[in-house]
Amino acid sequence: MLSVNTNSGAMIALQNLNSTNKELGEVQQRINTGLKVAGPKDDGSTFAIAQNIRAEIAGLGAVKGSLDRGVSAADTAIAAGQSISDLLIEMKEKAVAATDASLDTSSRNALNADFAALRDQISTIVSNAEFDGINLIDGSVSSIAVLANNSGSSITVSSQQLSANTGLGVASVDLTTATNASAARSAVEAAISTANSRLAALGTDAKSLEIHKDFVGQLQDTLTAGVGNLVDADLAKESARLQSLQIKQQLGTQALSIANQAPQSILGLF
Repeated sequence: MLSVNTNSGAMIALQNLNSTNKELGEVQQRINTGLKVAGPKDDGSTFAIAQNIRAEIAGLGAVKGSLDRGVSAADTAIAAGQSISDLLIEMKEKAVAATDASLDTSSRNALNADFAALRDQISTIVSNAEFDGINLIDGSVSSIAVLANNSGSSITVSSQQLSANTGLGVASVDLTTATNASAARSAVEAAISTANSRLAALGTDAKSLEIHKDFVGQLQDTLTAGVGNLVDADLAKESARLQSLQIKQQLGTQALSIANQAPQSILGLF
């Protein structure tokens, strides 16, 4: 039926063109953002899942920062402890040399001065073995706890006392006599054993932190990839779809134009 009031063909053509334009806008948005789910209107359930995972990733970022701080504090303590161990070895050399009862006063005084300087250097190293306010070898803290996950669990790193006095017991020894030198040698040997044992404990804790830090980093990467799988657009697919919709848009515009001309044929009847 021909009617000047109702043009069914034009209405159908307009509906199809509007649908194409809507799809075209959707594709353009995906290309612009790189996301197939940019907001809850695109896919409410997928967006909610993605946001929850993003929150988990953000929390793991804080966990990784805490682990980095713990690793750095432990590494600082280990570096200081290694230097102290080396100093103790030098102190043992001086102590053994000073056990020689035949040493003259000048030589013994020289050895004792060197021994005291090495011992004092231990105190200097201990006081400077600090990272971000944390010193794991001066006895100021018993341990530190760093975050292990988003739920608040933690990993503990125990401090290891390496001071010359309370930690290693060599603060009061000297080489002023052969007898004192013999006692100093025994004290230094015990201190070397103690220092190395405590260094090993620090190394074990530091290694645990590094292993967990690597795991957290891998977990972050896995979750990030998972979010991408949920919300990222396939740009190759969207590019092909864009070209198809652009052609459909042009054809739809032409179809609407043709449909709008149909009522003019009525004029030929009069």
